[in-house]
Amino acid sequence: MSISKSKGHVSLVGRSAAQRVIRAARRQFLAHGFRSVSMDDLAAELGMSKKTLYVSFPSKAALIEAVLKDKFREVEADLEQLAKEQAADVDMALHQFLSCLQRHTAEIQPAFVRDIGRETPELFQLIEQRRRELIRRYFGGLFEDGKKAGVIRSDMSTHLIIEILLGAVQTIMNPPKLIELGLTVEKGYSAVIHLILEGALVPKEKAVS
Repeated sequence: MSISKSKGHVSLVGRSAAQRVIRAARRQFLAHGFRSVSMDDLAAELGMSKKTLYVSFPSKAALIEAVLKDKFREVEADLEQLAKEQAADVDMALHQFLSCLQRHTAEIQPAFVRDIGRETPELFQLIEQRRRELIRRYFGGLFEDGKKAGVIRSDMSTHLIIEILLGAVQTIMNPPKLIELGLTVEKGYSAVIHLILEGALVPKEKAVS
């Protein structure tokens, strides 16, 4: 029994240490990019040896992937909470979802976008996959509710609106295009989603009448 407790304690400590590393790496990587932040830098900030750091994450690439998954878990948790508390006003709910995305994307600075595009294109594929899933799951439901409430156009299927949104996001929200347009992730998402919403929303005068 004592051995089992000991193992459980070690496992808990290991998870706690790994989460500390992820939090520190997320703060540094998303703000400054990951090329300019070494594992030595992170170990020094955390007050641990690099050997201990590598116990939790065998490579920098593994740590970057863990940071991305942690970020998406947080985004999904916030969107899930908003979905549960969804306002009766669908227009307001849509803007709450948009504000949530803007808040989360504000953390991602151009240096990280540059590095993810140049150094780890396979991880950018992970980003694309996860954001497609989140947009389909959460915005799809909102658009359906909006149609019932008469604030989303009924002449376009929800599936088509979602596909247009996904197409615009995929075209604009990739490292080369963001750099070319001089956009941050936050501004890029805001522009794309605002334009799609403006096209999908029923004009106020029609909605009122």
